[in-house]
Amino acid sequence: MMTMKNAIHLHPRRAACAGLALLLLAGCGALPDKPVRATLYDFGPGLAASATAANAPAAALPTLALAEIESNTRLEGTQILYRLGYADANELRPYGQSRWSLTPAQLLRQRLRDALAERRTVLGPEESATIARAEGKVPDTLRISLDEFSHYFESASSSVGLVRLRATLIRGSTGGDRVLGQRTFTVRRPAPSADAPGGVKALAAATDAAVAEIVQWVDQQPRQ
Repeated sequence: MMTMKNAIHLHPRRAACAGLALLLLAGCGALPDKPVRATLYDFGPGLAASATAANAPAAALPTLALAEIESNTRLEGTQILYRLGYADANELRPYGQSRWSLTPAQLLRQRLRDALAERRTVLGPEESATIARAEGKVPDTLRISLDEFSHYFESASSSVGLVRLRATLIRGSTGGDRVLGQRTFTVRRPAPSADAPGGVKALAAATDAAVAEIVQWVDQQPRQ
């Protein structure tokens, strides 16, 4: 049988437990929300490139080596970047909860390689070196430098996907490398909306257009 003395000792314990439960409930309410996962984007399945290649002549072209694409430091990450041209065109700003699935240079290289490979064999740097050692012949090398890749706002209501890159076609030989041609490509495509999804669509369209121009330019260069 519980004595009055034991009952007096239990009341503070119950009070302490009740207080602890209230603190835990209050703490749960104060916990931060789960972090929002960034939305990932790429250029899509590449149907535009395939459609362009389908209209090209069927004759195969010489093997080409495609170097890894170089880019400035600001484009080495996966952030989707935009510029407010009407406010401060010198400042690159990232969209907070949107990311590319790969770096812009990697996405561009995939698109370009797929388009070039429709009519010719395209090798990576290591594959090209292997063939050069085995056959003593080096295929022409295409080098790309990506300088601009942003969602550019000309005004608060008008924006474009802006892609600027420099292409250099190099012919290697035992006597050294020779530049066959070099050209800068600047392509703009309108964005359907003033946000990250709109910028992605515009940049994908601008990339496809730039790739088509590069492929045409490379095809026109002197062959070995």
